[in-house]
Amino acid sequence: MKFLCLPGAYGSAKNFRVQLGPLADELERRGLATFAYSQGAHEVEPPAGWEDYFGARPLYRFLDTRHGDNFENLRRLRHMPYSINAEDAIRMFQDTGKGDDWHQPVWREAMDDVIKKVDEHPDVDAVIGYSEGAMVGASLIVEEGEQERRTGRKRRIKFAVFISGSPPLKFEGEDRVVALLADQSGVVIDIPTFHIFGCNDAFMGGAVALYNVCDPSKSAMFDHGLGHIVPRDAENVRMLADILEKLIPEVEGRSSRQGETESETDKSTAGSETSESSA
Repeated sequence: MKFLCLPGAYGSAKNFRVQLGPLADELERRGLATFAYSQGAHEVEPPAGWEDYFGARPLYRFLDTRHGDNFENLRRLRHMPYSINAEDAIRMFQDTGKGDDWHQPVWREAMDDVIKKVDEHPDVDAVIGYSEGAMVGASLIVEEGEQERRTGRKRRIKFAVFISGSPPLKFEGEDRVVALLADQSGVVIDIPTFHIFGCNDAFMGGAVALYNVCDPSKSAMFDHGLGHIVPRDAENVRMLADILEKLIPEVEGRSSRQGETESETDKSTAGSETSESSA
């Protein structure tokens, strides 16, 4: 299985390779996965006071935030009360930021860019995303499903690992982009998913809201007990690799069986069309 790796906001492919390194190295050592690293298209400066937090520059985002959606929005989310459910927390976050709405073309550009990245790697069949990268990865899965229904383009992503993520986005009205939430949209991600988060994450509500829009029969979760990070310590890496050593072969086996079924269906359809033509 080959993962397209999508870093968080104010990240980069280079920095994410370091963040994910211990887990990626262990999965490669076990022969379970390989990795292609990507990043957003928009170079950004870290927020004031966070100059040394995000690692070596240059830093990037998937979203062009010159039209709004600045770091202040994240500060709002950090102060959401824990007593409300994840969906209400996300709605409150969106409502407090209405004056900072960023335009739909910004989101369309981000989606087109990540789909281009998938097309550049024909062997990619999975995605692993952290924070903003997890939101983009989740949205990619939804977008692939819509494109398959609309144009017949085959879906590529068969498995997703989300680290401290947030729910996928959708267009609303003339200009807004808002989250897909379980109490409004139900399950929108039907492929197998693995959700990694920490109980001390200030943005825990986003990770829960993302889990809630995934098919629960195909989803697993792991709490590493820390904050909004990619876990790198030896114990967590070993436990995560053990779980993925079970999940990845299951996904690959399911995908193989599905491919065989589709192949048989195509052959049957082709045979019927030949018979009708001969008649």
